[in-house]
Amino acid sequence: MNKEMEYQMLLQTKSWRIKRSEILKRDKHQCVNCKSSKNLNVHHKQYHYIKKTGDKIYPWDYLPKYLITLCEYCHKNGHFNYKIPSFGI
Repeated sequence: MNKEMEYQMLLQTKSWRIKRSEILKRDKHQCVNCKSSKNLNVHHKQYHYIKKTGDKIYPWDYLPKYLITLCEYCHKNGHFNYKIPSFGI
C-alpha cells in the first residue's frame, strides 16, 4: 500500500472525523481564505513527525492551531503554490 492510500484511510477514521468536525465548527463551516461554505477540507498548515523514529503524527493528533478549514479550490491552490513545512518533535 502506498503512503497516499494509507493517509486516505486515516482520514476515514472516527478520530479524524471528530477532529475535522471540531475545526469546521471553530472556523464557522467556511473557508478561512474565501469564506466559501462548499467542498470544505481541513488542512494541516505543517506536518509533524517523531524525530526518533521518523513516523508521521496521526492527522487527528495535531493541535487545532495547526489546522484550518479551506474550500477544495483554496486547498488545492495552496498545495500547488506552497510547500508545507515538516517539523520533527
